[in-house]
Amino acid sequence: MDMYSPSIGPTIHEARAEVPLDLFESLPRNDLRLKAAEYVTGLLTARGRKTLRNVADQLGGPAARKQSVHHFISESPWEWEPVRRDLARHAHELLRPRGWVVRPTVVPKAGRHSVGVAEHFVPQLGRTVTGQQSFGAWLASPAAGVPVNWQLALSDEWLEDHGRIPAVRALSPEENAGDVALRASRALSRTPLPVVLDAPGLDPLRMGRRFERAGIPLVQRVEQRIRLRVDPLVLPGHSGLPVTASWLVSAMRRLWRPHTRLSAGGRNLSMAIPVTLPESVDGGREAGGHRLLVAQWPASDLAAARLWLADGRMRHADVLRLTGLAEVVDRDDGLVAARVGLRDFAGRSFQGWHRHITLASVAHLACIRATLGSDAPPRTATGPRLLRAG
Repeated sequence: MDMYSPSIGPTIHEARAEVPLDLFESLPRNDLRLKAAEYVTGLLTARGRKTLRNVADQLGGPAARKQSVHHFISESPWEWEPVRRDLARHAHELLRPRGWVVRPTVVPKAGRHSVGVAEHFVPQLGRTVTGQQSFGAWLASPAAGVPVNWQLALSDEWLEDHGRIPAVRALSPEENAGDVALRASRALSRTPLPVVLDAPGLDPLRMGRRFERAGIPLVQRVEQRIRLRVDPLVLPGHSGLPVTASWLVSAMRRLWRPHTRLSAGGRNLSMAIPVTLPESVDGGREAGGHRLLVAQWPASDLAAARLWLADGRMRHADVLRLTGLAEVVDRDDGLVAARVGLRDFAGRSFQGWHRHITLASVAHLACIRATLGSDAPPRTATGPRLLRAG
C-alpha cells in the first residue's frame, strides 16, 4: 500500500505540523534549529530514498543552500544526544508507553562507502549479511512505537579509522544492545520501564545479569535451539538435563493455552515454563539465572513460534502483553520508519549517521502524532493508518 494514498491517514502537511519545534531547543543557534526543522520537512516530503541529496532537493534554492544541508548533517558540530532526550520526553507524553523495545537492524549495502558497513550474522536469516548494523530503542504502547535512541555497530576495521570514528572501543552485540537500552531508559527520570529485547542470538545470561543490576525488568527473545533446564521440583518427571527450547515447547502440550495476539488472525497458542540457564550457578539463583520461558505461535504453525525468556518472577500474561509491543514496533518499523529514511543514510560520516537517524526519528514521531491525533478510530496492529499526500 502506498503511503501517498489520498484516502488513508493524515496528510504530509498534517505530519509536518506535528513536529515539536522545542525538540531543537538544545541546538546552540537559531540557524541550526531552523535547519533541523527544514531537514525533517525534507524527510517527510521527499519521495523515494531519503538521501542527503534527495532531502536537499526538497528545500530548493541555490546549490550553496543544498550544500549547507550536507554540512549540517555530516560536519556541523551539534550534539544529537540532547535532541534524543527531548524526543524521548515527547514520545513518552504521547504514547504513555508500557515498555521499551530494543531491536537490531541490518541494512544490506555493497562496498565500504557507507559508515559501519561490515559483515554481520543475522540469526533470523541464518546467514551473514554485508551492511550496516544498528540497535534501536523504541518507546512502545499498544497504539504505536517511536524510536528514540540508536547505536551503530562498528567493526575493528572502522574503529581504526580515527579520522572518521571517535576513539571508542569495540563492543559486542550484547554490549551494544544493553548500552542503547540503558542510555534511553536514563533519559526519562521516571520509574524504569521494562525492556523487550527482540534480538535472537544474544547471550541471555549476560543480558539478564546486566539488566538485573540496573533494576530493569527484561524480556528477551531467544532462538529455538537455546538449551535450558526445567526445574524438576516445579515440573516433576523431568531430569533437569539441558534440552532445547523447541523440544520443551513441542513436548509439553498440556501447558499450551489459547491467547489473543495483537496481530490477530486465526487461533493462537502460548505456553510458559519455569527454566534455568545451564551456564548459571547455584541452580539459577544468581542474577539472570532463573527465568520463565514463554512461547507464542499461530496454532497452525508451531515452527513459527517466538520464544522469550523473562525474569522468573514475571507472570505469563504480563510477558505476553510486553512481547505484543514488539509486534507493534515491527508494524511501525515497516509502515513508517522506512518512509522517513531511517535506513537511507549512505555517507561515511559517523556523526552524520547519528544526526540523520535522530532527525528521521523526529519525523517518525511527527507521523505518529498526526495519526494518533486524528479523528479516526484508534490504530490497531491490523489496521494501521498511513501518511498520505495533502
